[in-house]
Amino acid sequence: MQKLLKGDSKLLNAWAFYDWANSVYALVISSTIFPLYYGALFRQKNIEEIVLLGFSVRSEALISYVTAIGFLIIAFISPLLSGIADYMGNKKFFLKLFCYIGAISCMSLYFFDIDEDKIVLSLVSYLFALIGFWGSLVFYNSYLPDIAHKDQQDKISAKGFSLGYIGSVVLLLICLAMVLLSEEAKAMQMMRYSFLLVGIWWIGFSQFTYYYLPNNKNGQKLHKNIIFNGFKELRLVWQHIKNIKTLRRYLGAFFVYSMAVQTIMIIAAYFGEKEVNWGTDSDRRVGLIVSILVIQLVAVLGAWLTSKLVTKYGNILILIVLNFSWILICTYAYFVVTPNDFYIAAFFVGLVMGGIQSLSRSTYSKFIPEDSKDTTSFFSFYDVAEKIGIVIGMFTYGYIADVTGKIQNAILFLILFFIIGLLLLLRVPKK
Repeated sequence: MQKLLKGDSKLLNAWAFYDWANSVYALVISSTIFPLYYGALFRQKNIEEIVLLGFSVRSEALISYVTAIGFLIIAFISPLLSGIADYMGNKKFFLKLFCYIGAISCMSLYFFDIDEDKIVLSLVSYLFALIGFWGSLVFYNSYLPDIAHKDQQDKISAKGFSLGYIGSVVLLLICLAMVLLSEEAKAMQMMRYSFLLVGIWWIGFSQFTYYYLPNNKNGQKLHKNIIFNGFKELRLVWQHIKNIKTLRRYLGAFFVYSMAVQTIMIIAAYFGEKEVNWGTDSDRRVGLIVSILVIQLVAVLGAWLTSKLVTKYGNILILIVLNFSWILICTYAYFVVTPNDFYIAAFFVGLVMGGIQSLSRSTYSKFIPEDSKDTTSFFSFYDVAEKIGIVIGMFTYGYIADVTGKIQNAILFLILFFIIGLLLLLRVPKK
């Protein structure tokens, strides 16, 4: 196949389509079906806490700690692998590798259980699914400045997120029909089948992206001096960033507000499953899935509106408005009790979630120097900052939930993160 040129619409669409393929993990595993399955397991067995490695941990704190460990691993290995990818030009290989690790791990969640002899292996499956998803994004995101010109990046980044939201909703509706149309006794089994579908969907649809994305493998051989080259490149990137005031200040703000955004995305379903008064288990399943569907569908509108507003008001000003909106939403969420309260919160979360994700990615891409050859390292730095922020956010959430027994108390810290992020964005030059 003839190599497509940078900016070619077929190449851009193929890149964006990977969001369609992999976002089913974020929606079905991270946000809806798995949290429902996880919570139902603990209720069925009448367990509130699990003793693991000699420590007694509440169910909601356990999953947050494992999630934080996963992101800590990603923060460590992504510089290693991005350094190798930059040297050998094989980021496409690593994109595929993490995709397959994540997809196969999703399918292995079919066997997830909290019995004493199964809990460790079950959590390992969850851990590797997370690592596969987020690890692949390091290399996926780094393709953006390689395949799109600067004036195309906001639009194609938003298109990627929109495709991801739509594609994941399609699969969620299929899973929803499987769960709700089955008898109550078979609902858990249908959820387990959903984990299999996620892996199949992810691997299957990603092949379209792999077909068109360039493989820039240069034939260079790996040797021991290259293994830690990624950390050296991160240090060089940081030295470069320190001399670019706009990029340096933006990254500081992104690091803080991203802690809160990513933590909310991960814990929203666990919060809704545990803290909202749904009534019956059936109402809980329907209510939580409907809420997440609202978030996903409204997020498509949010990403589109944000890309339009950016052309008129600029990236930084819109990010400031989005952070202020998050402060208001979190304040409201602290008092959420009823299903209707949760639905309202879900609508506004979706409206700002799609916008802040796509805009954060494209803003960073724009700030990378035009003549930079090591875009993977720049995006590795971006991803490491994001992952370390998530580790801090998830451990904070888990610790507060574990100690106080009330998830709402962790929301107060998320509000603080958004306030600090907003103040730091005010220091970023608006152009």
